[in-house]
Amino acid sequence: MLATIEQTVQPHIGSGKVADYIPALAAVDPNQFGMAVALKDGSVHCLGDAAKPFSIQSISKVFTLSMTLRLMGAELWKRVGREPSGSGFNSIVQLEYECGIPRNPLINAGAIVVTDHLVNDGDCDTMIDQLVARLRHLAQDEAIAIDDEVARSEAAAGARNRALANFMASYGNMTNPVEDTLSAYFRHCAIAMSCRQLARAALYLAFDGCDPVTGEQIITSSNCRRINAVMMTCGHYDNSGDFAFRIGLPGKSGVGGGILVIAPTFGAIAVWSPGLNDAGTSTVGSIALESLVEQTGWSVFV
Repeated sequence: MLATIEQTVQPHIGSGKVADYIPALAAVDPNQFGMAVALKDGSVHCLGDAAKPFSIQSISKVFTLSMTLRLMGAELWKRVGREPSGSGFNSIVQLEYECGIPRNPLINAGAIVVTDHLVNDGDCDTMIDQLVARLRHLAQDEAIAIDDEVARSEAAAGARNRALANFMASYGNMTNPVEDTLSAYFRHCAIAMSCRQLARAALYLAFDGCDPVTGEQIITSSNCRRINAVMMTCGHYDNSGDFAFRIGLPGKSGVGGGILVIAPTFGAIAVWSPGLNDAGTSTVGSIALESLVEQTGWSVFV
C-alpha cells in the first residue's frame, strides 16, 4: 500500500505553497514528503521522510484539547463552541459576531482559550513542560522538543493572534494575562515531531482513549469520541467538509504541512509535505491520505 501511495504522490511532490507568513516556515524546502501509519500492535509503517521532525503547528491543538478535557471535562464548553467555523483559522469577524466565544477549539481563537485553561494550572513554562512530557510519553520518544526558532518566528508574526486574544479578553473570556497565554500558545504550535512520533503519540485516539500497546487509559472513551467528532467537523477550518468528503476520517492539519488522521479501531496516520492548498492543508498529504483510504477502506461512514 505504501509503495502505491509513493507512486501516486511522486508527480505532486513540491506542489502547494509553504506558509510564508511565518518566516521560519517560509524557508522550509517544499520538496519533502513523509508518512507513518501506527497500528494497534504498536508497529509503525513509514514512507519517505517519516523520521524527519517538522513543525506540527495546529496539530498540537488536538493534544491540548485532550489535556483540557481530561482536567475539566464539559466545563470547557462554556468558553468555546463545537461547531465548524466555515471561516479562516484566524478570522476575527465571526468572533465579534459571537461575543468573544470561539466557534470551536481547533481554530486559533478556540485553541487560545484551551491553552488559557491549561495555563491556569501553573505558569506558561510549566504548562509547556507538561505538554512536551506528555507527548514524549505518548510517542515513547524523548527526542520531541520545541523548535525555538519557529517559536520566536510565531511570536514575531503573532499580531492577529494577539488581536484575537485581546478581543476575547474584552468579553471576559481570558483568565490569564494575554501575553502569558500566548507565550504558551506560540510554543506549543512550534513543537517539532516526525510523522513516526506523531502517529504513535495519537494512537490512543483510535482506541477509545486507551493506548493499545501499553494498556494505559489516556482519556475517557467519551472524551475520545468527542475529540474525534470535533476533528471530523472542524479539523481543517473551511476545508473540513471537503476533507471529510475525500478522506472520511477525523483529522487535523497544520500549516507546517502536517496532517494527523485517526482511523478508529485501526490506527493513527501522520503525513507531512510543506506545500499547502488555499485552505492551509498539505496538498500532497491529502493526496496520500486519499490513496490510503481507497486501498484500506477505512472510513467512519462505512
